[in-house]
This record gives sequence, C-alpha cells and structure tokens, in this order.
Amino acid sequence: MTTRDGPEQLALVPPAPVARPRKQPTKPVPEAAAVRPVARVVVDSGLAHLDRPFDYLVPTTLDAQTVAGCRVKVRFAGRLVDGFVVERVQATEHGGRLAFLAKVVSSEPVLHPEVLALARAVADRYAGTLGDVLRLAIPPRHARAEASRPTPADGPLPVGSAAGWQTYAHGLGFVAALRAGEQPRAWWTAVPGQDPAELVAEAVLATLGSGRGAVVCVPDNRDVARWDAVFSTVLGAGRHVALTAAQDPADRYQSFLAASRGDVQVVLGTRAAAFAPVRDLGLVVMWDDGDDLFAEPRSPYPHAREVLLLRAAAQESALLIGGHARTAEGQSLIDSGWCVELAAAQRERRRAWPRLAVTDGSTAGSAPVRLPQEAFRAIRGATGAVLVQVPRRGYRESLSCQTCRQPARCTECQGPLGQPSASAPIACRWCGRGASPWTCPHCQGTELRSPVVGALRTAEEFARAFPDLEVLTSGGQTILDAVEPGRRLVLATPGAEPHVAGGYAVVILLDTWLMLAREDVRVEEESHRRWFNALALAGPGATAVAVGDPVTLQALVRADPAGFAARELASRAETHLPPTARLATVGGPDAVLAELAARTWTPHTEVLGPVPVDLRSAEAGERLILRAPRREGAELAAALAAVAAERSAAKLPGLRIQVDPLSL
Repeated sequence: MTTRDGPEQLALVPPAPVARPRKQPTKPVPEAAAVRPVARVVVDSGLAHLDRPFDYLVPTTLDAQTVAGCRVKVRFAGRLVDGFVVERVQATEHGGRLAFLAKVVSSEPVLHPEVLALARAVADRYAGTLGDVLRLAIPPRHARAEASRPTPADGPLPVGSAAGWQTYAHGLGFVAALRAGEQPRAWWTAVPGQDPAELVAEAVLATLGSGRGAVVCVPDNRDVARWDAVFSTVLGAGRHVALTAAQDPADRYQSFLAASRGDVQVVLGTRAAAFAPVRDLGLVVMWDDGDDLFAEPRSPYPHAREVLLLRAAAQESALLIGGHARTAEGQSLIDSGWCVELAAAQRERRRAWPRLAVTDGSTAGSAPVRLPQEAFRAIRGATGAVLVQVPRRGYRESLSCQTCRQPARCTECQGPLGQPSASAPIACRWCGRGASPWTCPHCQGTELRSPVVGALRTAEEFARAFPDLEVLTSGGQTILDAVEPGRRLVLATPGAEPHVAGGYAVVILLDTWLMLAREDVRVEEESHRRWFNALALAGPGATAVAVGDPVTLQALVRADPAGFAARELASRAETHLPPTARLATVGGPDAVLAELAARTWTPHTEVLGPVPVDLRSAEAGERLILRAPRREGAELAAALAAVAAERSAAKLPGLRIQVDPLSL
C-alpha cells in the first residue's frame, strides 16, 4: 500500500503480554505432636530385607487419630503404602530425618500387641515376613462394617453340663480346670455317638464362666455352619461370632471387629480364625487337625495347628485339639508330656465304633470283585441309610487296554484317556481330543477297561444292583450337608460325607488300596483320618465293611487311632521327617539351588537335592530339601529368612521357601 509521500509504514504488532510466573504457595511444614511424636509403623513393603518397623513423625493434625494398632498410609520408597502403627514413643533411635505420616486410614485399633507378637513368632517359625503374616491375620477394612456395632449379649451364662466328657479319662477334670481359670492342655481322641461340637461348646462355656474367651477352628465352612448352630444353642445367642475367609467382606470384618472390640469372647471359624483378636484368651481349640485345609496356601504357608500351639504357649491359654483320628504331631506332644491324652477306655471305644469286617474282594480264591459279597449282604440287610465312601468323584478317570492292561494314552500329547460321564465320548484329559475309535499301540487291542472307577460310575452300578434303594451322590461341586433318615444309598467322596440323624446303619469303604496308592509321606495318616471320619458317622450298633488289605486296615478293625499314630510317629522318626525333625523346601532356579546346596546351614542340616519337583515334567523346576533336628529348627528358619533378605536387597527374584510342608 502506497501514498503520495511514499509507502505507508505497517503498524507494528503489539507484543504479547509476558505471563509472570505465578508464585506457588509454600506448603506449610507439619508440626510434630508434642507428646510421643514418633510412631513405629509396620510397613507393608513386601520386601524381606525391610522386615522391621520404621519410625515416622506424627503431625499435630493426626495426633488424636494415631493410636497403637490403627491403619495408616506412609510414604515409603517414593510411594504411598499401607501400614499399622505398633506404638508411639517419645524419641527415635534413627539418626536421620523422619518423614511424617501421610494419612490415618482409620483410628480403629485392629492390630493388638498379642496378635503382633504371635504374627512375629509365626513369621520366624516359617522363615517369612511379618507383613505376609499380618495379611493373613487382619482382614481388609470395610468402612460400613466399621461404623456399625451390634448389641452384645447380656444376662447370665447358661448352665452347662459336662456329662458328655465323662466318657473320656481326665475329661471331667479338664472341664473343671477350665471353669477354675486354669490352663490345661489336652489332645482328644473322640469316639462316635456324641456330637463333638456339643462337647467343645461345653468346654467353651466353662471357659466363659471363668471370665475368659476362646478361639475354635474347624476345617471348612460346612463345619462352621453346623458348629455355629450348636454354639448358639449351648452358649446362647450373641455370645460368639463366625469368622471365615469365605464370608462377605462386610460380614467378615464385622465379626473381626466384634472380637477386637471385646463385644464377644468366642470366635468360631476356619484357619482364618487362628489369629482372631479375642480378649482375655483362655482356650484355643482345633477339631480334626490332620485336615489339609488347615495348611495356608499363601506365604509363609503356616499351619493353623502350629499357630494355635504358638499362641497357647505365648498367651498361657488352655489347649484342646481333637479328632476321630490322631496325627503324628499329636502323638509327639502326648509322648513328650506337653499335653495330656483325653481318650475313652478300650471297652467304651470298641462299643462306640461300628464293628468292621475287612475283605479283599475275593471268594474261595477267585479274582477280587469290586462289590464283595460281604458288602452286598450288608447293604441288602440294612434297615437305614448306607454310606459308601468312594475315593474319586468322576466317572471313568483312567482307562487301560482290556487285553494287555497298558494305560491308554492320547496319540497327540500322550495324556491319559478318560470318560467324564456315560454319555460323553472317550477323550484325552489333557488336550480334550477325542479318541474313538481307539487302538492299543502295544497289542493292537480295541477294547478299554477302567482300573479306577469314580463315584458317578459307582452310583450307576449300585443303582442297578439295588433298584429298590434311592441312590444319592455327594462330592465335587455337589456336596450334601445332610440327608433324611431312611433306606437309601449315599455315595460320597472323602470329606463330602453328609450327616444323617441317628447315624448310618452301614458304612462301606470301597477301594481303600486306591487311597493308599498316592505318592506322599502322609498318605497312610491321611487315609486313616478319612476312614475314621467316615466310620464315625455310623449310628449305634452299625456295621461296616472295608474292601482292602486286612493287615493294612488293622487300626480300623481294632478301633485304635492312637496305636496307628504311635506307629506313624515311629516311622517318621526313622526317616527324620516332621514332627521329629524340621524340614524345609526351597524352590527356584537350578543355578541358585546349586549354590544354596553348597552353603553351610546348621551344624546337623542334611542337604538333599536339588531334585525335580515333578519327575514327569522337566518344566516344573527343581527343589532343594533341607532337613535338621528339631532343636536346630529356629536356626534353620533364620538362615532361610536371611537368604530371602539377601535376594530381596539385591533385587533378585524371590524363592519359594516352605518349612514343614504337608506334602513333598
């Protein structure tokens, strides 16, 4: 653009205003509390080399909320993590600068000193960390449950009757000692005819009469439901709570808080109840301690029996562990004199247990049959319900060639062939590929047989043999809690046997050889426990038939679980296995295990391996086994914990360490 005076000068674009940096408000420095400003916090870091409390300052804004046992959040390694306040002190021993607590999640004290001490002892016993044990001991917080508080029971305690305990030597004296506030310790071998839940409830009632509380652990949720009804009848409503990991989160936390606040003094539950914060604990009880459900599958893999034994010793409470069978651990404690034996006299014991006949299934030298004449006649002559225990649940779980007896395998993956039901085709149990028609690669045979028959196939066979009887099955995903009295056949897998009012008229134990065929150091103890539990469901005057080796089943014939436990303990002593020794397994990379095998552990530790975890699979990895005398058990666990801490500090992958595992 031009004018007469020349080109017009373009207007300059005004510069954009320069934004002045906004002055950030300075964050006020928190002020520490005047009284006991240092909180010791157990931090859930998950790191083995940091398995200790850490000191934090308590700001004045959180002073009133920060109490011992409450949940907090703290800054740890640059992130917010959960923790529990252990205590508040006036000064710290840390020479550096302390950080402040970030938040008090809840001022509800949930970690009590006795539970903290127990968790520390369990972590040391099993070469674990305190944080791992506390995750097992304290359920997750539920705000709605924390805000509610049920009305505790009031009024006088019911009048109890300990008459049921007179069947057992020292039984009445045990209950009297509980009522007097003493700390008796007993291992109880129960006999059929009396509901163990009622006897335990009477012992708990005696403990309540002395002003103390009790923790009762049973194997599974079915037991909890049955015992819960009995406890409500004997103790009265509102005097106990049920605590299991299967509960709704709100219900579980509410039950936990009821014990923590002192609203109830009795907690009944599964292994999750072993750490229940019962105030003035006077009695810990466990029923059927040999059940593998008491073994925790999460690190550090503690057994609830050992947790209760540690708790009884530390808190000076009474102890009662019982069952129809007896474990080697129980026999060991009885032999050592640490606890007394509560057992019926021989005559009472023989009268209470059903009369058992053992047959191998053969008649006059013929080949054994699955349903011997003795069992057939017993079922046919039964006037009430009949229980048939079958080791496996399925239909035809394994197949073999009818001609040469070689196992039938899949042509693609070499997995075992099976048939899940009568209408299902024969297929591989690993890859699911169909295998019809099938030809044996060894003898070219085309017919299959089933060396192992499950409960479903057995039910079909029994329904054809006894068409006038109703046949029920219990096991797997379909477990019956109870059945109505009357003439019917109940086929159940071990542990799934339903109860019947008045007991069973006949109990049949099928395929006992199959239960003993498993490769496990506890196979005989576990099998006898399941057989005794099934026989204990028989009613007065009942009969029983076991199909198996008469020599192996002599403990059942004599109704002598104590004698079997003594022989099992002697066998463990010869092989240096728990409970006569301390045994630990370490799983990890081969190179790491080879290095650990060359280490020096305790003076008398035996190093076995490394060996493959599963000889059938090269991908399963290897495992190192360490075996030491019991007196060196604590030293061995400390050495294993030190190894875990070393690898954690070096940021190396962790190892799977198990002390006294149930299975090898």
